[in-house]
Amino acid sequence: MSLKFGTSGLRGLSVDLEGSASAVYATAFARHLLEAGLATTGTPILIGRDFRASSPSISDTCIGALKRAGFSPMDCGTVPTPALALHALSLNAPALMITGSHIPADRNGIKFYRPDGEIDKKDETAIANHAAKVEQEIRDLTPGTADDHSAETADLFYQRNIALLPEKALSGLKIGVYQHSTVARDLFVDVLKHYGAEVVALGRSGTFIPVDTEAVSTETLMLLDKWAAEHKLDAIVSADGDGDRPLLADETGTPLRGDLIGLITAGFLGAKVVVTPVTSNSGIEGNGDFDVARTKVGSPFVIAGMSEALAAGKDAVMGFEANGGLLTASSFTVNGETLSPLPTRDSFLPVLAVLSLAATKKQSLSDLAASYRLPVAAADRLENFAQEKSAALMSHLRASPDNLANFLSSVGSVKSTSDIDGLRVALTDGSTIHFRPSGNAPEMRCYVEAANQQEAEQLLQKGLGLIRIFG
Repeated sequence: MSLKFGTSGLRGLSVDLEGSASAVYATAFARHLLEAGLATTGTPILIGRDFRASSPSISDTCIGALKRAGFSPMDCGTVPTPALALHALSLNAPALMITGSHIPADRNGIKFYRPDGEIDKKDETAIANHAAKVEQEIRDLTPGTADDHSAETADLFYQRNIALLPEKALSGLKIGVYQHSTVARDLFVDVLKHYGAEVVALGRSGTFIPVDTEAVSTETLMLLDKWAAEHKLDAIVSADGDGDRPLLADETGTPLRGDLIGLITAGFLGAKVVVTPVTSNSGIEGNGDFDVARTKVGSPFVIAGMSEALAAGKDAVMGFEANGGLLTASSFTVNGETLSPLPTRDSFLPVLAVLSLAATKKQSLSDLAASYRLPVAAADRLENFAQEKSAALMSHLRASPDNLANFLSSVGSVKSTSDIDGLRVALTDGSTIHFRPSGNAPEMRCYVEAANQQEAEQLLQKGLGLIRIFG
């Protein structure tokens, strides 16, 4: 089977996950919860899903398996992952989100939540070990049904988000919502309207469209550009399939980078500690009154970094990824109210933080973004790039300094390297290039930083070209 744990949950081909595999992993998760003392027989467990064609059947199979394992499933429907996580935390209950996030429609996945939040790497190992045993035992694959709790799940998340800003904070702004097939599409419209924005719903789709907020496709960029001009928008808001990574474009349709969105949100919250992966912009350290901790890519590593900060007695701890997904480990006081921790990726808080700052300063999003003077960063990926090829490339580059120098000879000279996650190379001209295989899909990613947009794009294309030649 193609299934494996990656940067956030279990992922693989839909045909591999449907049927027995979804029952196996749901049962394995249940056994892990019981064995670890994280749940008891009869414990409620929440199930959510995205709009992929395969998600309903996977969800139903998981519900049946969880019932047979002694749990009491709650069907939370098609809701954003952070909404599901918030509801589960409020009940001190575990949860499963059926989603492949941004990956192609022929793939899917499961995100697992303990009663206290996302599972960690140790949990992943335990679940995988249980799954190996369950696979030999399981015979009953009967789908199940559960009571519908989608309305209360969505409302709890809605109430959280309408408490973040003053009343009518976005009045006067005209904001497009690229709805495509994200489960966040209706909640975004409702929340933005609550704050007084004029909202234009755009591009709603009945079939699943994979939107990667970290490597926005040419097709999506063309749509954003067209809509921004056609409707004279101040911003366009969207998210990936399960609504935990934001896509926020300025008045020209140009997306703001996720790490910039996270940086702005750190200021909005008054964070004292920011945890973010090595792929986030290197200029973050110089743009705020907070400590920065760098991690590997993936929400489990960010969460582990936040937990370490809390254990060290730090407060006002938050994290974000280069894809824009924002996590809070501490309570924060926002708009005179206490915002409870939500240590899983969220797309709503960062979008509202950026829009609020732009409205308060009466700045366009493009001017607001430019005011941070970060190195210009760009990223993209090669899809359908076999993981075996990615592994071979990384092994070759790590084998010797000469291999790396020769590989990069057409783009620059190596100054220093970082091997936290993938291979990040600082070049002598001040630019950066970073090669990183995807942890859960046949993709090879390339990240770059340079002095200006033209140089960044040129370096990115050269980096992708080098990968293609090797492959």
